[in-house]
This record gives sequence, C-alpha cells and structure tokens, in this order.
Amino acid sequence: MSRLVVVSNRLTDPRKAASGGLAVALGETLKKTGGLWFGWSGNVVPDGTPGEGELNVQQAGAVTLATLDLCQEDHDAYYLGYSNGVLWPVFHYRLDLARFEQGHLGGYRRVNHLFARKLLPLLKEDDLIWIHDYHLIPLAAELRAMGCRNRIGFFLHIPLPPRQLLAAIPSHEWLMRALFSYDLVGFQSNADLENFSNYVKAEASAEATEGNRFHAFNSTVQAGVFPIGIDVNDFLRLGRAKEARDTFERTREEYSRRRLLIGVDRLDYSKGLPQRMRAFRELLVQYPETRHSATLLQVAAPSREDINAYADIQHELESLCGAINGDYGDFDWVPIRYIHRNIARRRLPGLYRACAVALITPLRDGMNLVAKEFIAVQDEADPGVLILSRFAGAAEQLKEALLVNPYDIHSTAQTIQQALQMPLQERQQRHRALLANISKYDVHWWCREYLSALNGVHW
Repeated sequence: MSRLVVVSNRLTDPRKAASGGLAVALGETLKKTGGLWFGWSGNVVPDGTPGEGELNVQQAGAVTLATLDLCQEDHDAYYLGYSNGVLWPVFHYRLDLARFEQGHLGGYRRVNHLFARKLLPLLKEDDLIWIHDYHLIPLAAELRAMGCRNRIGFFLHIPLPPRQLLAAIPSHEWLMRALFSYDLVGFQSNADLENFSNYVKAEASAEATEGNRFHAFNSTVQAGVFPIGIDVNDFLRLGRAKEARDTFERTREEYSRRRLLIGVDRLDYSKGLPQRMRAFRELLVQYPETRHSATLLQVAAPSREDINAYADIQHELESLCGAINGDYGDFDWVPIRYIHRNIARRRLPGLYRACAVALITPLRDGMNLVAKEFIAVQDEADPGVLILSRFAGAAEQLKEALLVNPYDIHSTAQTIQQALQMPLQERQQRHRALLANISKYDVHWWCREYLSALNGVHW
C-alpha cells in the first residue's frame, strides 16, 4: 500500500481528542500507511526572509507531522492577501469584497513554491499525495516543475463559482491551469463540478470525455464530486460525555418555557447572519404568538478580525441583535442570545440536542457540517427541524430539510414558523431520512471514495 501524504494549509495532531472529524478520518488513513501530514505551523516570524521558512518534523504515533513557519511578509500576502482577500470572497460570490493586488499574487505563488521545495525531499517514489483547499491550488504545478511524478489529488472544500466570477480574477487562467497538474480534482457538489466544466470548456476550449475527464493546457485531469461528511459515531460519543449532557440539561432547564432555535457559525460574510437576524425579526412581526415563546441562540465565533470586511459584519450583526432585542424583548425574555466567542466543541452536541430548530442559512457554503452535526444528535423520538440554505453544498444531499433562500426574508420567516409548528410524525420522518443519509455518507466514506478514485486514475 502506498504511503499517503496529506498537504493542507493547517494541520492537526491526530492524537488530540479535540480534533474534528476531518482530522480523525485523515489521521486514521495516515496511520494505516505510516503517512505524512505537511502544512503551515501557524507560526509567523516577524523578521523572516520571504520565500524561506523553518521546517519542523515530529512523530505523532505512526504519522509524521511536518510543519513550516512563514515570515510576516509571506503570511500577509499568501494567507491574508490572496487566499482570504481574493480567493475566499470570489469563490463565495463576493466580488465586491475582493482585493486584487499584484503583490498578493506574488506572495501566494512564492509560498506555494516554498511548500513544494520543502515537501519534495520528504517524498517517496510511490507516495500518494492529497492536497487540500484554495490556499494550495498551484502546489501540484510547483511539484511537477521540480520533477515530481507521484499521483497527486486535490480537494476544494469551498464552493467553486461560475465562470463569469472566476474570470474576474486577474491571472485566472494561470490559477485554473494549475488544476490540470493534478490527477484528480474533487468538489463538494454537482454545482461546483458544473461550474468547473463550464469554465474550462469556455475559457480553455477543454475537451470533455466520459467520466468527467477534461483535456486542456496539454494535460488531462479527472474531476469528481465527493461531498464531505462527519464522523457520526464519534460525534454521538461526544454527545454522551458529561460536558455535553450537562450542557443539554442546563439549556433545557433555562429555556423550559421557550422553543429554542440555534445557529452556530464562524463570523463570516458568507454565512448570511444579518439576513438570518432579519428573518427572525420578520417571524416576530408576522407571528406575534412567537414572542416570549421562541428564542434564537446565535453563536458567531471570531474569524479573521484583522480583515475590514469581518469587522463590518460584526458591527452590523451586533447592531441588528441590539435593535431586535430592544424592540421586542421584555424583562423576562430576550429574543436573540448572541455569543461572539468560541464554544467548546464538546459542549455543542448538548446545545444542538436542546434545540427545536437549527437555522443553517449561509449565502454560500461549500458543504456546512454543522447541519450534519445537528441531525446526528437529535432525539429520534422528538427530533428538531433543520432549516437549510439552498446555497449550501449540503442541500444537494439533505433534501428532507426545509430548504430556504436566505435572501428572501419573508419566506424564510414563514419557513421558521413551519418548523416550529411541524407535527411530530413529520419531524420523525424527515429526521430518519436525514440521519440515514449522513450515516451512510460520513467522513470515512468520503475519505475512502476519494482515495479510491485517485488510485483508480489511469492515463
């Protein structure tokens, strides 16, 4: 069996209990082959040299962890500038927030070249290389230029936008050409694959053949859809632990006279949080009986607060929550409980289980695993209802959820009321179907399917 080499912007020690499902799945696969996990350490060296970085290699059981430090200039250009100032907003359909600066592209290319230069000596001839996410799109091209002939796959965890948006990125052809250095490119949804197909056919005159193979730029790449899941059994185990059970009991007791709705997101403009607050306010306007009986618990974990767009969304959200609570709250009832900090992962199963409705309404999302976590821990005898944006990748799988257009505030409010009034039998039927789906297509399925496809690519 070939050794697996995973490359991602950040990595996680698979021995740590706090690791999420992705780290667990990758960690298990890496252990089987005595694999290598390579990525940025998270350390920024203020006076470091651009294009250079200290490599640290350590063992985590059978897994080798190799981490690379970045200097301040490289971090600012590669991570803040291009990855999160250009690719993140454009790939989430927000051209208005993209900051196209030539120096940022140079830093992005420089760091990918650095990753390749540091990774290459660690590789073995038959290694299978799996590269993750938008930070590292050109990494395979850099490795190929240095003589690497290993099988290399790429997985995009965020959405891929339509051709017209991709074409707005300066040097977009170079970026998309880089994908043709991979053997297999994986996407979260059929919509992403369709956008890729439309782009390469229109912009690169690509020839498409059976099995989603595309030939352009004198190279051929296979593409596929591999929707990522969660580790259902592991999340259920987390839900049976003391902290989750205590959280459930305290939450149920505190809100015993209310129907609790929950949203758990990073504070990001892609998550549709202001639209969600407005829909909840519309609920209170349209259905006065929900006043004093429904409370929205919104967790918005801090994210990239050194970027102006994130400060703007934080201020807008705080203003909206304050206005709604001021207009409709009472001395014994607050409509929205807004929490702007991280909640320990081990508490989340208890929170989800205590809630009647989950509001997962991003404006655009690659997948959204919170939706699947909510489903996993519901009481099958009395399950909560999932309201899901049709613009989340998860909507292609979770068809039994109540799907909404988060831009349509009035309709979303009506759907929230539908969820609050849904009969028990319908809730149970929907939950059974949703649970069966996430259990079958879990993170282990995702890992196996992708690696099987990558191993099966033959030219």
